Amino acid sequence: MEFEPIWGAIIAWYLFLAGVGGGAYVFAALLGWLFPTLKKMRRYALIMVPVVVIVGLLLLIVDAEGGLKNPLRFVLLLTNFGSVMTWGVVFLSGFVLIALIALLLDLKGRPLPRWLDVLGVVLALSVALYTGALLGVAKTFPLWNTALLPILFLVSALSAGGAAILLAGALFAPEELAQIKSLKKAHYVLPLIELVLLASLLFITFHNSTAGAASVLSLVCGRYALAFWVGLVGLGLVLHVLVETKLLFFSSEAVEESATARYLGVATGAFVLVGGFLLRLLIVVAALPLSIVA
Repeated sequence: MEFEPIWGAIIAWYLFLAGVGGGAYVFAALLGWLFPTLKKMRRYALIMVPVVVIVGLLLLIVDAEGGLKNPLRFVLLLTNFGSVMTWGVVFLSGFVLIALIALLLDLKGRPLPRWLDVLGVVLALSVALYTGALLGVAKTFPLWNTALLPILFLVSALSAGGAAILLAGALFAPEELAQIKSLKKAHYVLPLIELVLLASLLFITFHNSTAGAASVLSLVCGRYALAFWVGLVGLGLVLHVLVETKLLFFSSEAVEESATARYLGVATGAFVLVGGFLLRLLIVVAALPLSIVA
């Protein structure tokens, strides 16, 4: 019997966009703290953050079919603080509010108070973790019900959010991108950590139940294998690591700052974003419940 996923691409987009927004805000804060004279890339990031998160929330409302049909569902959600979804709404609401304040102040040329920026980072990390915890509450799905999933989604969010900012810098502010080599090196390690976490998640899930093993097999050698190996692992993770290893550690400064390097950075940044979306989509659709696979 073939199991049809209970969630699909819309939820994957929501999880992805919320994660990108959280990761991008963390990198925007680091840009402001470590490179305060670089204004363009931080502004691009501050514009990006509320846009992607709000779009993700709209997609969630559409998927839940509660926006116009039953808006009371979202009001009642705020009253159940034993629910992961309630805390997700709290984190997202606070995060979007701070992101909008940060953008408004930046457009007016005024600095965001450090305490508010730190609170924004805390909420950004909370949002990224929440996207994994949201799936984990479904205890009958072994691929979701693991403590590793929120950590994997957090690292992936930082990687995707950082990639989005670096991609914007390569396209619109190459003069600033050349000055943040230390931040690029910090971003470089994230896909490596993500690979280790992904392998660990699949290994643990494969051995914890028959349904978990079936979920993992559908990813690595089943119906989702092409998207998993080519899209997620190959393009989304390994290619980025190979290209950035060459540029950051085995190329001269002139090569690293060349137009060719920027084009490669744009391509690999886009692939990291594709990989970040595929990670969430594949985790969502490949999960099998314990009741289906005995």
